[in-house]
Amino acid sequence: MEILSTSLEEVKLIVPDVYTDDRGFFFESHNVERFAEHGLDATFVQDNVSSSSRGVLRGMHFQAENCQGKLVQVLQGRIFDVAVDIRPKSLTFGRWFGTELSASNQHQLFIPVGFAHGFVSLDETNVVMYKCTDKYNPYAEHTLAWDDPTVNIDWPEIDAPNLSEKDQTGKSLAMIAGVTENCFC
Repeated sequence: MEILSTSLEEVKLIVPDVYTDDRGFFFESHNVERFAEHGLDATFVQDNVSSSSRGVLRGMHFQAENCQGKLVQVLQGRIFDVAVDIRPKSLTFGRWFGTELSASNQHQLFIPVGFAHGFVSLDETNVVMYKCTDKYNPYAEHTLAWDDPTVNIDWPEIDAPNLSEKDQTGKSLAMIAGVTENCFC
């Protein structure tokens, strides 16, 4: 398993060792000891699975309480997965990192607390699983606008994303900075 740095120091790309033969494949999707060797001491308490059709954009989500780190992987299809640093005191505040995750490349993205997360579905059928470091709290959930011009995410392959009502009303980075000011150390 390789755990690679990204342009956002705390966000890590995980490339598992995949063992294939004529029967299929096998890989470890999480190993607490290997993660800890790379400074990823996350304890996961909840697993989530979502299914989305092509062009669905989910995000950019975060919680101001019960803040969640996430380990994201694709079980079917492919997505462009994005993390945005929303910690106002961070040197990388407002910067984003994105990468393609797919069932065929089997890469994972570790997104720590203090980052908004979202993705756009690139295939007709996409199934995404993500492990979370804290429980879901709908009363503490917030949405950073997926198209905030100050963040300027370069979303691939979409003209008009299919958005939920919640994601259509995401707030600007400047607006959420007040929400996140005391949340993340």
